[in-house]
Amino acid sequence: MSSACAPGKAILFGEHSVVYGRPAIAVPVSQVRACATVEGTPPGSGLVIDATDLHVCCPLRTASKAEHPAYALATTVQHTLQRLGIDIAPDLTLRISSTIPIACGLGSGAAVATATVRALAQHLGHTLSTLEVSQLVYQTEVLHHGTPSGIDNTVIAFEQPIYFVKDQPIQLLAVKRAFWLLIADTGVASPTRIAVADVRRAWQKQAAAFEALFDKIAAIADQAAAAISNGNTAALGPLMNENHELLVRLGVSSPELERLVRAAREAGAQGAKLSGGGRGGNMIAQVSPPETQRVATALKKAGASSVIASCVEATAGPGSGWQAAPA
Repeated sequence: MSSACAPGKAILFGEHSVVYGRPAIAVPVSQVRACATVEGTPPGSGLVIDATDLHVCCPLRTASKAEHPAYALATTVQHTLQRLGIDIAPDLTLRISSTIPIACGLGSGAAVATATVRALAQHLGHTLSTLEVSQLVYQTEVLHHGTPSGIDNTVIAFEQPIYFVKDQPIQLLAVKRAFWLLIADTGVASPTRIAVADVRRAWQKQAAAFEALFDKIAAIADQAAAAISNGNTAALGPLMNENHELLVRLGVSSPELERLVRAAREAGAQGAKLSGGGRGGNMIAQVSPPETQRVATALKKAGASSVIASCVEATAGPGSGWQAAPA
């Protein structure tokens, strides 16, 4: 049996504008993970997908139909086998489990795909580079989101904080001083594809206005990257607040998100904003350790279905880069 796991992710700054060539910052969230195991089965069994979270256990050929709930997972398997030069699916059982909430902006689909690619490659005796894994997962992200930026597959595959600009070299982001986040789930599913498509339609109607908003979000992301690299974590909360107000103007907040953002700030968080596609899903707040429990309690009272505490650990040395080739 072979196995692999992958973390969730949170976007700190730059969601939506990243689709239009602006920078974004994302961090892995290792407190939640997707795991895949692969084991051999008797000859003639074919490849079986067992995904308990999707309530699916079926042959690969069945899941390969577009309307099937495991279609994206089946497509990930097929893309991986093609990359490995395997024309006929081997006799295997692929089991998937995940503690990452689905459709909440924490990268569930990319994490499942990353774990799947790695477990399959390992079991079949192949070695894929991290960049190759990220490229394969990007193909799955297209199914999930339509026009993804490439940030989810990148941060999850590399499992390190990143500064990301679409179609430019991927930069690992050096973290000089650790900082803490609370990630609160509104309990409202929010498929990123829908929010991204809505923003695109609005941009097409009001290109100049939306480009100006994207530029302001980009400036915040650059300030945040400098603050993280320099250890000026006190600057991050106010920048989160600014970024959130711009996302509100993009039309991707919701009453549930606003309630949680307000609750976090009033309870002592240094800053708070929606994270990911918006319209539901998660919000993130920067907190200091003494404030963590108080803010988490306030978020739960305000309606959060769950709250995850996550530390963005300090890293050693400057960030490095790889050529981004997501497509």
